[in-house]
Amino acid sequence: MSARRRSTASKAAAAVRRREPATVPRMDFGRVAAAALAGWAASVVIGTYVTPLLLDEFYRQHAPLFRSGAEQYGAIGFGLAVVGFFVFAYAYAKGYEGGAGPAEGLRFGVIVGLLLASFTVAWAYVRLPISAGFAVALVIDAIVEMAIYGVIVGLVYRPLLPRGAGAR
Repeated sequence: MSARRRSTASKAAAAVRRREPATVPRMDFGRVAAAALAGWAASVVIGTYVTPLLLDEFYRQHAPLFRSGAEQYGAIGFGLAVVGFFVFAYAYAKGYEGGAGPAEGLRFGVIVGLLLASFTVAWAYVRLPISAGFAVALVIDAIVEMAIYGVIVGLVYRPLLPRGAGAR
């Protein structure tokens, strides 16, 4: 590499190193945890009481596909949901762009809902004998629930102030 190229490359590297970290908000891991637990708590209520009420007719029509109450593994589902909400809140915090928390949370939740619907509900419809109506209801449910959880996470999560931001 020529001296001129090295000089240009080292100037570019120095510019990257000089990037002002004081202007970048830092992730608040305590708030990530609080947001995750708030989202999870909401999911317990929504998943236990609201969703079954709204989708009751579809659940009854497709009853042979579901485990009976005694055969369900609720503890495993709720435990894995906690892990999922920590991932959800962490991803929200990593992508936080500085806007109003609930609005950013809503956008994030809708994106995650679309992602889940595309990867899980679509394949459930392809592989399981569920009606198209039930599949559509599950898509809508996934998007709406994730949007609600996104708003909740957006309400709870706040990044830390950038280093040196409060010292002016």
